[in-house]
Amino acid sequence: MPWTDNSGNSGNGGNGRGPTRGPWGQGPRGGGGNQGGGKGQGEPPDLDELLKASRQRLKRVFPQRGGRGGGAGGGGGGPAIELNPRTFGLGAAGLALLWALSGVYQIGPGGQGVITTFGKYSGISGPGLHWCAPLIQQVAKVGVEDQRTTQIGGSGEGGENLMLTSDRNIVDISFAVQWKIKSEPPTEGQKPNAAKYIFNIGEQEADALLRGVAESAMRETIGARQLEPIITSGQAEVVSQTVLRIQAVLDAYDTGIEVIRVTMDKPDVPGEVRDAFADVIKARNEKTQLINEAERESNKIVPVAEGDAQRIVEEARAYASQVESKAIGEAERFSRIFEEYRRAKDVTKQRMYLETMEKVLGPMNKIMIDDKAGKGVVPYLPLTELTRKPATEPQQ
Repeated sequence: MPWTDNSGNSGNGGNGRGPTRGPWGQGPRGGGGNQGGGKGQGEPPDLDELLKASRQRLKRVFPQRGGRGGGAGGGGGGPAIELNPRTFGLGAAGLALLWALSGVYQIGPGGQGVITTFGKYSGISGPGLHWCAPLIQQVAKVGVEDQRTTQIGGSGEGGENLMLTSDRNIVDISFAVQWKIKSEPPTEGQKPNAAKYIFNIGEQEADALLRGVAESAMRETIGARQLEPIITSGQAEVVSQTVLRIQAVLDAYDTGIEVIRVTMDKPDVPGEVRDAFADVIKARNEKTQLINEAERESNKIVPVAEGDAQRIVEEARAYASQVESKAIGEAERFSRIFEEYRRAKDVTKQRMYLETMEKVLGPMNKIMIDDKAGKGVVPYLPLTELTRKPATEPQQ
């Protein structure tokens, strides 16, 4: 259906006053304007119509009062919001509801909320739903049971972490610190550990602080030890000393942080001197091996030599005792014989002669030949018997 102008303004050649308008309050585009001397281009939208539509929407919600000039027919009048106690009450109730709802917050499991009133600490809230006064109070949520890790050195940072030992060697140390907020209850008059963490450090600065403290503690520990124990068997002691130093510094700053553990990767020398250091270690190992072998041989020879020496000494002592006893016995025997000789010289001489001849001739083979028997007859000599070995001399 074609649009027609119902405003009383005629189109081309009409008698109306004013230009022809379209259905949206503006003239049609193109050359169809008022040829009787009116404007030939479109006009802006009618703002009065837009304001009227807006007033109709507000009229459904808020009460209205008559327009100026008495009634709806008065000129220049229109519906407006009536400012009465009910209007103010509804507005105040809506704002209060929004204000109250904006103060509801939730703390998850293993977390705590640090409440501040005008920036000053005022309490701690545990897991669950809570409420605080918006614009007056603020809540900082802290995961007190969350274990966090701070990495120092290693591939994670893309470079070596070189430290100086007490024997002026350089070692590459990479390690990680695992930490969390202390769960122990605060002492009387002290803030909770979560509040100390928020006020004394801050969530944004915690990792940087842990990194600086941990690296400083590790450098102090490494600087007091030589290189060889660090890269061989002394790593457990290095870790334990580092944990104590980190915790001492954090407690001095009153941070409320607890160090759980320090895990250290295998220490190593810098890559530029790694080959030379390997040669030094190899030479030290060979030296130690040779020393151990020499000590092992020494442990075999020395006890045997000491045992032989002790045996020879004991044999010498026994021989000396034997000779001494024999000499004493011979002297005593001589004294007794001399006493007998003084009393009876001839008898004693004869006895000594017979005992001596018995001792000398006793163990020998003897052949007795009577020179009177068998004169002129060649004596028979059994040569085989003469060559027989003499009997062993009897023991005295």
